[in-house]
Amino acid sequence: MRLLVSLFFLFFVTIGFSQSETKPVVDSLFREDQFYVSISYNFLQNKPDNFSQYSFSTGLSAGFLRDFPISDNRHWAIAPGIGYSFNDLKQNIDFSSISNSTDTEIVKSRIILHYVDFPLELRWRNATPNSHKFWRIYGGFMASYLINGKFKYEGSFGSGTENINDLLNKFQYATYLTFGFNTWNAYIHYGLNPFFDKDKTTTENNVTTLKIGLMFYIL
Repeated sequence: MRLLVSLFFLFFVTIGFSQSETKPVVDSLFREDQFYVSISYNFLQNKPDNFSQYSFSTGLSAGFLRDFPISDNRHWAIAPGIGYSFNDLKQNIDFSSISNSTDTEIVKSRIILHYVDFPLELRWRNATPNSHKFWRIYGGFMASYLINGKFKYEGSFGSGTENINDLLNKFQYATYLTFGFNTWNAYIHYGLNPFFDKDKTTTENNVTTLKIGLMFYIL
């Protein structure tokens, strides 16, 4: 009986030591920041003289980036991806400045744009396999393909919605920069070409956008 008790006790002591000595498996081939979501404000650049922004011109985006580390410590990486972006550009248009009327005619309008995005990032971060809290600086280039564009307006003569796909450039190009720590990351996105096709508008319209906001990454 004593022998049985001794063997039983020895068995549990051995199991206890083996569990205490077990170390967590470290993933030395870790990847970072595979999914992203951003919210930003659109600052319109190169506006016509009779344009002025109002309210909050929203920019939203979300997508997936495949992280490919290119250094041994995995601090440097490249990340191609695909995503979706939505832009709601709000502006007042003063038509009295381009007509013979002496009356002031202000039209409140919105340009609503939907794109498929193709980002490509060069990444630096001081991440480790044991922690997801780290500093990051990501810079990239983005090509965006137009899905749909609408122009909504409201004035004294009425209101309506028009499809403007034929007036817009099918592709938008931009550079962007993201930097921050852990959850909170600043996001700056600069458009490189105008929204409107210069060959399809009666008046020259070189409006581009500068987006400033926040970027959130998820593994």
